[in-house]
Amino acid sequence: MNGYENPDIPEGINVTQEHPLKEFGQLVIGVTALIIILALAFSELGAYAARHLTLEQEVALAHRMLPAMWTETAAEPAEQAERKHLQELADRLARHMAIPAAMPVTVHYSAEPVVNAMATLGGHIVVYQGLLDATKDSETALAMVMAHELAHIKLRHPATAMGRGFAVALLLSTFAGLGDNVMQGWANSVGTLTALRYSREQEAAADSLALETVYREYGTVKGAEIFFEHASAEDNGLTPPAILSTHPSHEERIRKIQNFAAKESGAE
Repeated sequence: MNGYENPDIPEGINVTQEHPLKEFGQLVIGVTALIIILALAFSELGAYAARHLTLEQEVALAHRMLPAMWTETAAEPAEQAERKHLQELADRLARHMAIPAAMPVTVHYSAEPVVNAMATLGGHIVVYQGLLDATKDSETALAMVMAHELAHIKLRHPATAMGRGFAVALLLSTFAGLGDNVMQGWANSVGTLTALRYSREQEAAADSLALETVYREYGTVKGAEIFFEHASAEDNGLTPPAILSTHPSHEERIRKIQNFAAKESGAE
């Protein structure tokens, strides 16, 4: 033996001095930041891919994906007449937007009392009876909502949203391997929030193009705010914070219409 002795090992040498909760907090912050960065990257990648779809490809994709309930062949005569009226309005507004012929606009009517309309892939727009009831006193109000949905189509927002949603969903699905439902739900919530700002930007852009289109059709935007006033009254002031909302607030949209009207009146 060469007189070797085992050294004394100080107590706690392999024990961190950090509080466990602090370490957990740092882990949560790090993972959250990673999810946000990855979600933004995947979202941009999905949007990039979607923007390279040709109009013909989007229309073909919509034909395969859209629900059969939107076919009007079995609709009642009154519903067919309503759809015809809405289609004529959409066609007039679409001409002002110069929507390409490769993206034909098709309006679908639903008798459901939903105060809404929506644009989806391939130039399809669904208008609900609830919206017609809310705008019955002003064609300009109905035209504003219709032009807004047409603007989404013109700006290719449905395809972009589909691409973003698919890419982010693909990313978040990888977290299913964590095996913890709470962690998976948290990861999905964080990933979803990163995409909301794009939707708000799209909504604002669609509003601007819709206002210009309504003005070209009627020479005024008076009455265009009626739908948003109705929606604001229905909300009773209970609107989510901007970061949690996919749309500008009703009050913000009303102010935008009023400012546009004032600007056009001053230019005359």
